[in-house]
Amino acid sequence: MLARIALRMIDWYQRRGGGNRLFAVDCNFEPSCSEYTKQAIEHYGFAKGVRFGLARIRRCNQPDLPHRIEDPLPTCGSHCENDPGDEAHV
Repeated sequence: MLARIALRMIDWYQRRGGGNRLFAVDCNFEPSCSEYTKQAIEHYGFAKGVRFGLARIRRCNQPDLPHRIEDPLPTCGSHCENDPGDEAHV
């Protein structure tokens, strides 16, 4: 239930233009932080997915880079067992 609500909120945010339109900032990552969080919730469930999303947003500290950084969601290997905030993931 919480996952469904969170996914709907992310969809709403993305349909409204995301950070570029709502906050006048462009995402530094590919996929965007909202898409990454959406994928994480779909893959790991609400609690762990939100932790992954928040960890990603915390790493986004450089305003409007000239290019996007490839940073896909880890879906297997050693990252699957780590908490999203662990140094191994970052």
